[in-house]
Amino acid sequence: MSLFDICLLSLALAMDCFAVSMVSGVIMRRFIFCVTIRMAVFFGAFQAFMPFLGWLGTNYFSDYLQSVDHWIAFGLLAFLGGKMIRDAFVEEEECHHFNPRKLRTQIVLSVATSIDALAVGISFACLGYKSAGQLGVPLLVIGLVSFVMAITGNALGVKFGKAIAKKLKPELVGGVILMLIGIKILVSHLAE
Repeated sequence: MSLFDICLLSLALAMDCFAVSMVSGVIMRRFIFCVTIRMAVFFGAFQAFMPFLGWLGTNYFSDYLQSVDHWIAFGLLAFLGGKMIRDAFVEEEECHHFNPRKLRTQIVLSVATSIDALAVGISFACLGYKSAGQLGVPLLVIGLVSFVMAITGNALGVKFGKAIAKKLKPELVGGVILMLIGIKILVSHLAE
């Protein structure tokens, strides 16, 4: 793959990170540097690590992973999205809102948005990447693009989220977006 192809692939993989980070920015309502950087690091790391796992497991688990990766991503995103939607309709004192500041939430979102990248790792093996050293540049680019897109999405969510939050419940909007991302992943894999 050329560097241009790797960059396009990286942008495509980072779109889910961008959308989820934007939702998180809307919910947080202010830019919190350490939270945003931690989220971006998780998104970048998972987006870079999952293709490596896919490449590594190609010889042993490729058929199994391809058959369930979309269901795992859908399940995680649907669960989080459903929880956010429920929280939007529960009285303030009765629920613990979806909190993108929590480490656990960030890890679950990182895993859910990076499961598609497993398939990319499998395709790397099919494209002739024979050693882990050959994967260095593609994985670095994928991780960096996801990192930058996560920060950008969060900043845009914070900037434009205040206007949205006054009119709509951020948890409701975020939950719907997460569920739509999960449905998109599921439908795109089932249509293959």
